[in-house]
Amino acid sequence: MTRRLSLLALAVALTATISRGQEPKVDPVKPAPSRITAVTLYQNTALVTREVTLPEAAGLTEVVVSPLPPFTMESSLYAEGAEGTRVLSVRFRTRQIAEDTREEVRKLETQLKTLTQKSQAYQADLKAADENLKLLDKMESFASNLAPTEKNPIDPEKVIALAKFVQEDRLKRTKDRLAVEQQMQANTEQIDFTRRQLGSVSGGSVRTERDAVIVVDKKAGAATARLNYLVNHASWRPVYKFRGGMKDKDPVTLEYLAAITQSTGEDWSNAIITLSTAQPLLNAAPPDLRVLEISVGGPGFALNPPFGQPGEPNQPLSGPGQGNGGMPSATTYAKDLEKQAKDQRAQARDNYNSKKPEVAGKQTNDAAALEQYRDLVLDREELAKANMDQLDRGFLGDGPSVTYALKGPLTIPSRGEEQVLEVTRFDLMASIYYKAVPVLTPNVYRIADLTNTSEFVLLPGEATMYMGTNFVGQTKIPLVAVGKPFTVGFGADPQLQVNRVLLDKTRTTQGGNQVLTFKYRIGLSSYKKEPVTIQVWDRMPHAEAAMTIAINLVSPKPELSTDPLYVRDDKPKGLLRWDVAVQPNQNGEKSQMIEYEFKMELDKNINIGGFLAK
Repeated sequence: MTRRLSLLALAVALTATISRGQEPKVDPVKPAPSRITAVTLYQNTALVTREVTLPEAAGLTEVVVSPLPPFTMESSLYAEGAEGTRVLSVRFRTRQIAEDTREEVRKLETQLKTLTQKSQAYQADLKAADENLKLLDKMESFASNLAPTEKNPIDPEKVIALAKFVQEDRLKRTKDRLAVEQQMQANTEQIDFTRRQLGSVSGGSVRTERDAVIVVDKKAGAATARLNYLVNHASWRPVYKFRGGMKDKDPVTLEYLAAITQSTGEDWSNAIITLSTAQPLLNAAPPDLRVLEISVGGPGFALNPPFGQPGEPNQPLSGPGQGNGGMPSATTYAKDLEKQAKDQRAQARDNYNSKKPEVAGKQTNDAAALEQYRDLVLDREELAKANMDQLDRGFLGDGPSVTYALKGPLTIPSRGEEQVLEVTRFDLMASIYYKAVPVLTPNVYRIADLTNTSEFVLLPGEATMYMGTNFVGQTKIPLVAVGKPFTVGFGADPQLQVNRVLLDKTRTTQGGNQVLTFKYRIGLSSYKKEPVTIQVWDRMPHAEAAMTIAINLVSPKPELSTDPLYVRDDKPKGLLRWDVAVQPNQNGEKSQMIEYEFKMELDKNINIGGFLAK
């Protein structure tokens, strides 16, 4: 009863205060001591864990953790209590503040305020200088309009003195005005620089502070709780450095790095950092699979994207050539379908993040329906290639979920630019060979066949390549699972040279057909002191089975490669490969030669319209 009366008295007093037009007195926020102990950095967000020190008193306690970073996701807050502590609730609140509480931001704001005041003073000085110059103009005009009279004859010395004063004073004031303009320009540049600095410090200045309010029920004594929350403006991406040895038998050192962007507004000091490719914002359950209905129409009709949108009639197939009365190719239309499907999946991810699982599930089904319709459009060969392409670029999914725990507590300050940390490094045994494609480039490249023998999945990313300490170029690394072979290049080797020449070309007639014969020679020169193996690639035209053109390779010297994968996948497409052993200093007259010819037989009334690389 006493407690109820006290609360009633407090409410009456508060009401009376407000009725008199006075603001109720608000106690300043007294946040509980806390520190960041761990951060799990995802590729678009970060999960921050704070250890919060609780009061020693037993019973119900309300603890404020402040300030939270400005990019905290409100719905992501949750807290856990240690043994003997029970977390009853966690809520998120915002408070208006007079000035930013971050020391670095306050210094920049004070500096910007001082510079702005200087700019105002310079503007006032310029205005005064302009007024003074106008006054001199009036004096000059007055002097020039003086006319002598009997009562007021003109004293030449006074006129000369006035003119001299106007000239000298105008020169002095013009110089003073120029100096003010220069100072004002320098001040303006400093203002712009300070504003850029302020913008790079955790997204600029904030006037709202964010708190987490935790209600706990605890036993007496020291205790802690863990507060977890997601923040935006944090991401990471994998980058690599490959260092090859100067000798072919040396192992390749792989440095696995993480380029981290951390501009959340709070520093991660002395925290355990974990990198993850998981996507915590996506729905935890898969979308429901919907029925795939067929829509039919007349010739040249296709579904109007997005697939299955209610109320949308079938429309004519659109694409290149439509305006000329022609239809787009199946490949062109398939690429359009793929683009629409990709857009649908992107919209689905956004709706998952916005807590709209029903809409996102529908869009995911629409995207899958577009992909299935693409399968109907393409023929078998194009479909196999399209499936391989989209597998390579991760079109079918967002990749595996992997986690990397970085060694030791680390400090990652909040700043605008990327910060690079090492995840791990390890050596890989390499099978070194050289590759030449003379029809494309005169360079011969050093290639390393590697196998990921580490415990780490290599995610798709950019790689910088070195030979010893020498930079040789950049490349991209695909997804490489543990135990999977992959290939990287280490740039062109200047000690190996290749050239390709057309030796002869003939055209004969055989029956009702014309026969075109082309003869080529490829020369390999080595200035190395050790033997090397060079993989030489070339090509001849490739015709579909339905075309009335016969293309045959004639007596290549040496014989083509017998590698099973090449024979199965590339040789039927007209791609030519030789695996050539080149001896030390084999150059000049001793250069290794490859010769081959191919014949094209076709009807004598048919002309070759051109070649197209596919």
